[in-house]
Amino acid sequence: MSHDVTPPTDSPFRSEPTARDQAPQFVLPLVVRIEKTAPPARTDALETAARAVLVMLGDERSVGDGEWAEVMRDWQDARIRKVVRRARGAEWRRAEGLPGITVTGKSAEVRVFPPVPLDGWPKDLARLQVSGTDLDDPEPPVPADLTAPVLWLNPDLDMSAGKAMAQAGHGAQLAWWELSDEERAAWRDAGFPLAVRAADPARWGELTTSGLPLVRDAGFTEIAPGSCTVVADHPALR
Repeated sequence: MSHDVTPPTDSPFRSEPTARDQAPQFVLPLVVRIEKTAPPARTDALETAARAVLVMLGDERSVGDGEWAEVMRDWQDARIRKVVRRARGAEWRRAEGLPGITVTGKSAEVRVFPPVPLDGWPKDLARLQVSGTDLDDPEPPVPADLTAPVLWLNPDLDMSAGKAMAQAGHGAQLAWWELSDEERAAWRDAGFPLAVRAADPARWGELTTSGLPLVRDAGFTEIAPGSCTVVADHPALR
């Protein structure tokens, strides 16, 4: 699934044209492992994708003079696009052979790669399917630990798992941008604990006006432009 995000004044996620559209456009590839016989649980896949984005942002190769730093800067100067594709078997093994980071949840495995140009995907990733990422939770997720970060999903939107994974990644990234260096380091050192949950419909309006980081989708796929998809509720930002 393909999506796009931005900070409040020049959001990487706004639907109207901004200066970000003039910059070369890159996309952050994420690949979720979905084996026929053992697909991951939906919520775990969403949380693992969000952590994968944070792991990439916090990796030493992504900052300073790191090997991925330049392309990470180029990506963040443009629209913040993420595309989630699925792989299994030999496809997954080929994806693991490319430079990137695999993040493992309870049942999910997500590999995140350095950003690539919109039309410059490595062939082993370009051939992977975007559709077919529909996943289910075998059991309802337990209530979120409110002492840790929670990415609240819009309860009124029906998103595929791939779309929701990208949106959760957007929310995590907006929270990361808002934190101080010390707060980022603390989150990273703790292993990026977080939960992804659908918000209580009665609280959604309050969350969207709370001042917490809010993702407004550009509307390229599945939902209307400008839709509020995720509120990033990090304790340090309350």
